[in-house]
Amino acid sequence: MRIAVTGSIATDHLMTFPGRFADQLVADQLHTVSLSFLVDNLDVRRGGVAANICFGMGQLGSRPLLVGAAGFDFDEYRAWLDRHGVDTDSVRISEVLHTARFVCTTDKDHNQIGSFYTGAMSEARLIELKAVADRVGGLDLVLIGADDPEAMLRHTEECRTRSIPFAADFSQQIARMDGEEIRTLLDGATYLFSNEYEKGLIESKTGWTDAEILSRVGHRITTLGSRGVRIERVGETPIEVGCPEETAKVDPTGVGDAFRAGFLTGLSWGVGLERAAQVGCMLATLVIETLGTQEYELRRANFMERFTKAYGEEAATEVQSHLL
Repeated sequence: MRIAVTGSIATDHLMTFPGRFADQLVADQLHTVSLSFLVDNLDVRRGGVAANICFGMGQLGSRPLLVGAAGFDFDEYRAWLDRHGVDTDSVRISEVLHTARFVCTTDKDHNQIGSFYTGAMSEARLIELKAVADRVGGLDLVLIGADDPEAMLRHTEECRTRSIPFAADFSQQIARMDGEEIRTLLDGATYLFSNEYEKGLIESKTGWTDAEILSRVGHRITTLGSRGVRIERVGETPIEVGCPEETAKVDPTGVGDAFRAGFLTGLSWGVGLERAAQVGCMLATLVIETLGTQEYELRRANFMERFTKAYGEEAATEVQSHLL
């Protein structure tokens, strides 16, 4: 399968302030705040939902197509993704804007002050999927992840027009979208991804019931945190897959992206929905045990040992032949 993943490409700049923000705020001067915090450390990490998903797929041996917009400062990040099995030739490079960036400072009470710079992501609306499809000889599936909202709408409409199967995955952009936009983005999707909270928000904003939404998509995939994932389809018994046992819970950031990476890779292997979900849950477990969304290492022997323990010999035999 030729799978394109559209969405954000970004870097995270994470800093730690050893004091408390609250101690620096003067109650009667909040209308004129001017503060500077001397931080202890700076942690720069690669991120963005599309890049995270593609990295995971590359780790599993597939060759995903990353489709998004980055800045003129993307060279080092591109080299990292290329080295980890990602096709970055369809990334649009802005001539004037930096790659999207999240800058966040956390104090000793875990309060945070952050800013998100959209940057080159705003140019994703200029990307034509036909050019991507023509370059690789057609697309079998396009995941439309959180991105510039106009880009998400454009990609969805183009998939419908060109009869390209697509997966709707709003994630953090759902908070700023209205019901009409969400209805447009999910209607006719082959797969609809969300977590439990987003599931309820989708239903609230669209005004559609769970059953009505299910009737408008091929599969509804809801991640359930530590309980795993549920896959629903009209007229069929839901598939529920649990998570493997964790060795540690270090950082939940990027866990959902890792599940999608494993699930999409499983689909490309043709192993079926349950097996694909199991691969996704196993990869998500590796990410939650690691600080950073693209810092984990997929050691195949260890992956299969833990996969076998969680899902059994039959599942492992079916998956192992694809994990080269």
